Amino acid sequence: TTGASSNSDSPTTVEAMEDNPDGGCHIYRYGYYRTSISVVEGILEVNIIQMTSIQMTETQVENSLVDFVVTCQGSLPTDVCTVVSDPTCQVSKGVVCDPIVITDECLLTIRRAFEEPGTYCINITLGDDTSQAFASALISVNGGEST
Repeated sequence: TTGASSNSDSPTTVEAMEDNPDGGCHIYRYGYYRTSISVVEGILEVNIIQMTSIQMTETQVENSLVDFVVTCQGSLPTDVCTVVSDPTCQVSKGVVCDPIVITDECLLTIRRAFEEPGTYCINITLGDDTSQAFASALISVNGGEST
């Protein structure tokens, strides 16, 4: 099926549709089109610059808390997600996402709890409306201490 349409801003446009062997339908449009493109910087780089175990009292020994200090380059993120996986980074043990507000410099501290001692793969992803960037680390949590 073919048809023609026209408007005052562009020359005549022709549309062609054809059946496909896979059951779908492809539409081909020929003519001149106009649009605007906005280029955004995005989040370019994420770095975990420090990991610190939080000392707990003896009544709070069920979870080990670790603070991750993270920096980034480029645009400022609006959310952070942390994926905790096994040491091979293949099997996810949990995902936590939080909105964040950064107004000046991309430097933030993320606190995460670990239920039991062990070695974990950590992926920290910073994102905004147009981009995402992440950093990974292997961390060993030993009942209140981490390396």
